[in-house]
Amino acid sequence: MFFKKNDKKIENTFLIKVGALLIHTAKIDENYTENEEEIIKQTLLELGVKKENLSSTIKEAKIVEENSNQILEFTREVKNLSESEKIKIIEALWTIIYSNKDADLYETNLMRRLAGLLYIDSKIMGDIKNKIKNENLK
Repeated sequence: MFFKKNDKKIENTFLIKVGALLIHTAKIDENYTENEEEIIKQTLLELGVKKENLSSTIKEAKIVEENSNQILEFTREVKNLSESEKIKIIEALWTIIYSNKDADLYETNLMRRLAGLLYIDSKIMGDIKNKIKNENLK
């Protein structure tokens, strides 16, 4: 498992909120693809969603994302993770963005806002972006 929580309800809520953040990132360019959906599924599995709960977690995350009007709701729990755990989520977000080989203005603006909300240094954010961008342009 990616992180350790003792309370299953808290853990489930956290995973749904992270899923909503991943989905929001995939949808922000108005081009939500199957490839992005696969990245989201893989990320949620790596975070600890059980395979048998994956569909319901994604379904709930989509509902949360559709009914939210701000990203603060998705980032509240994430900002309390360790630096390495936050970096894994940031890597997943950049992977979603660069899955179509390009980042648009809305996507880069979202990531700039997330860097501040998650307390990620801009140099670290840039390094992650460049790493993922280079991997996806190969």
